[in-house]
Amino acid sequence: MLRTMTASIACFLAVCCAFAPAPSRGAPGDDNGWIPLIGDDPLAAWRTPTGGWFEAGGARIDPKNARKLVPVDGKGVIINGRSGRTTNLLTRVSFGDVEAHFEFLVPRGSNSGVKFEGLYEIQIVDSHGVARPRATHSGGIYPRAELLPRYHYLDEGTPPKVNAARPAGEWQTLDVIFQAPRFDGSGKKIADARFDKVVLNGQIIHQDVAVKTPTGHAWHNREIPRGPILLQADHGPVAFRNIRVRPLVRSDDPAGQSKP
Repeated sequence: MLRTMTASIACFLAVCCAFAPAPSRGAPGDDNGWIPLIGDDPLAAWRTPTGGWFEAGGARIDPKNARKLVPVDGKGVIINGRSGRTTNLLTRVSFGDVEAHFEFLVPRGSNSGVKFEGLYEIQIVDSHGVARPRATHSGGIYPRAELLPRYHYLDEGTPPKVNAARPAGEWQTLDVIFQAPRFDGSGKKIADARFDKVVLNGQIIHQDVAVKTPTGHAWHNREIPRGPILLQADHGPVAFRNIRVRPLVRSDDPAGQSKP
């Protein structure tokens, strides 16, 4: 059974007291342990440097170039730079077991992703209409990969059960329940990380999927009980809004390894 860790709210707000909740637009409410990651100071919850990320009131496809975004005046939305490529964002606070809500928008052909503990990626990419989605399409649990001699995949990752991606230029929702890996007293891993549930645009695309190693070229990296949430920003334009997280503690985690 999952139990919300209300104590983590005070810890998080102590670190990021400069920001306040963003407008709702249908994301989970601020009660019941949900912590907003975009607020009045939209980048306060994220580690510096934040590169070219900037705030807007919305985003839409550039009518002159369908592969780019143009901002809409206002607040509550963050965009990864005017060129669509900048520094990845990582939360100031580290999380273990966590429930997370994201809303995102990409233009034609763009590519992003969200990584739990900075290591385990759910892919975001323009893939509406793909008949047989792969793990490299939106919602996929990204494959392991190597950078050299040129970027290549080592496995197939875990494709989404269905292609729930919406067309480029439309706002989309991603809801994830993530379970961090478990370690014994000596630091040896005794249980893999898991995506307990992943929902893209209201459709379940993963359920109870173990992830034996970090994804992408991070699969070499040491696994950890807690880490930051990462927004990928160096593969193309992307906009996010209403990012919220809820730290969780489980009945099978009496030692509290998953606590932030």
